Amino acid sequence: MAGRTAWLLQLLLLLAGAAALASGSQGDREPMYRDCVLRCEERNCSGGALRHFRSRQPIYMSLAGWTCRDDCKYECMWVTVGLYLQEGHTVPQFHGKVSLNAWFWSTVFHTRDTDLTEKMDYFCASTVILHSIYLCCVRTVGLQRPAVASAFRALLLLMLTVHVSYLSLVRFDYGYNLAANVAIGLVNAAWWLAWCLWNRRRLPHVRKCMVVVLLLQGLSLLELLDFPPLFWVLDAHAIWHISTIPVHILFFSFLEDDSLYLLKESEAKVKLD
Repeated sequence: MAGRTAWLLQLLLLLAGAAALASGSQGDREPMYRDCVLRCEERNCSGGALRHFRSRQPIYMSLAGWTCRDDCKYECMWVTVGLYLQEGHTVPQFHGKVSLNAWFWSTVFHTRDTDLTEKMDYFCASTVILHSIYLCCVRTVGLQRPAVASAFRALLLLMLTVHVSYLSLVRFDYGYNLAANVAIGLVNAAWWLAWCLWNRRRLPHVRKCMVVVLLLQGLSLLELLDFPPLFWVLDAHAIWHISTIPVHILFFSFLEDDSLYLLKESEAKVKLD
C-alpha cells in the first residue's frame, strides 16, 4: 500500500510539472503577452467591468464556458502575434495544452501500464481527435458564424463527457472505444479534405493540410492492422507513434501559414474600412 501511495505521489508531481510546461508555449511565456493579460483582467474582469462583460456576452459563449479571462487571453494573443510580425519574427505557439497532455499520458501509460494510465492515455487521445474536428469547424464555419462554432464545441464537450463517463463508470469497452475514435476520425478527415479541395486553388498552403490528413489516415492502419514486433522491439503501435511526429510538425506549419493568411486578410479589411 505504501508503495502504491509513493508511486501515485510521484505521478501527481510529474503531472504538475507537465501542466506547468503545457502552459509554457513560446507565446504564453512572452512578458508582453502576460502583462497584456494581467492588465486586461484588472481592467475588465472585476466589479462593474465584469458585470458589463457578462451582460453583453452572448448566451452561447456563456454556456460554452468562455470567461472574461479567456477573452483577455484571446485578445492578447493577437496583440502579441501582431508585435512579433512587426519585428519580423515567426508566429509563436500559444496554449499548446491538448497535444502536450496527450503525449504526456501516452508516455506515462507506455512506461507504467495501470488502469489509471491506460484510461488517461485513451481519453486524451479521444480529446485530441475531438479538438482537431473542433479546429476544422472553427476554420471552415466559425470565422463567419461564431455561434455555430460555440454550439458545436458544446456538443463535442458533451460527447467527450458521455464517452469518458461510459468507459469509466459503466464498462471499459475496447471495441466501442476503437469504433468511436475511428468514426470521429473519419468525419474529421472527410471534413478537412472537403475544405482543402474546395480551397486548393485559392489557398495553396492547404496542400499541407491535405498531406497531413492523408498521412494520418494511412498511418492509422498501423493501429488497426497489428503485426509482430520488428526485431521483437518495434511493434505496430510503436511505429505509429514514431511516424506521427513529423506529421504534426507539418500540420503546425499549415496552421502557421493559415494564421498568417487570416491575419493579412484581417488587416486588409481594416484598411478598406
